Amino acid sequence: MASSALSRIANLQRHINPAGRQASVGLVKISPVVSEALSRGKAVVALESTIISHGSQGMPYPKNLETAKEVEAIVRENGAVPATIAILDGVPCVGLSTEELERLAIMGMKAQKTARRDIAHVVATRGNGATTVSATMVFASMVGIPVFVTGGIGGVHRHGESSKLFTMDISSDLTELGRTPVAVISAGVKSILDIPRTLEYLETQGVCVAAYATNEFPAFFTDKSGCKDYQCKLIKQCTNVMKANIKFKLGTGILIAVPIPKEHSASGSLIESAIQRALEEARDKNITGNAETPFLLARVNELTGGASLASILDIALVKNNALVGAKIATALADLRICKGDVDPEQ
Repeated sequence: MASSALSRIANLQRHINPAGRQASVGLVKISPVVSEALSRGKAVVALESTIISHGSQGMPYPKNLETAKEVEAIVRENGAVPATIAILDGVPCVGLSTEELERLAIMGMKAQKTARRDIAHVVATRGNGATTVSATMVFASMVGIPVFVTGGIGGVHRHGESSKLFTMDISSDLTELGRTPVAVISAGVKSILDIPRTLEYLETQGVCVAAYATNEFPAFFTDKSGCKDYQCKLIKQCTNVMKANIKFKLGTGILIAVPIPKEHSASGSLIESAIQRALEEARDKNITGNAETPFLLARVNELTGGASLASILDIALVKNNALVGAKIATALADLRICKGDVDPEQ
């Protein structure tokens, strides 16, 4: 049971965290604040670090640091403890200090973008890694953090099945959701991707997908994609789904898609037109694989005068997701304490 796993982590932390030193579960270093929150069954929200080092083709310092601090502050203001995850000097860290956040922000794109497949190499070479969705989910699940907030997730690339190379490029985010029991709070699937095929793939992986406070799956830049899935109109409904997923030991993640606030929503038609043009240019230049997404994001940003970039990085998406994610994490923690799953006095 999730509660017994959390209890074991709490007991281990009390033994290996004397005098306030940072605790570790196995080879993972957990900050004192996150360690205490987990041991007491309090709400914790995992945050990825790629947005700090690789966001917007490398959000410049100190803007990336300011953004990271602002997102963490939103999580705290809504009752949860933020746990930004990264690999520093070969050590996976869950919860970064102010100094570690700044170090990663200054490092920028020199930190390796780290997905699940990269973890072993980055650790073995004592490298520095900024975790993507998949790697962040791995470490969050490893230490018992059930909620993870990000901007958007990867998916199935458009026209992959009809390309000359038949690439069928599918993000590891989707397979991670199919095998790691963490709820991912995002603004849906990046609109440069094929949303219907992405949802079909998530169905194949057995992933429960729910749209929060909307009857349509959000399309990252806009609140509508034309695709419908399960709905969670209230925070309580989100936590009930998570509780059922844990209770039945389904072993899969949950994707909770949060629409971008209307006041920040970019023009859907403008963005879609820019995406189509960028996709055509990518095909003409034979840009495929992992080079395609950065190219498309940069080109769409140019074509829209920064409108899409403002939506992705500026914060409207990640901040709003952090708000919702913190509320979900807090409600889940309260539910566990009320049900007696966690002893608040531990």
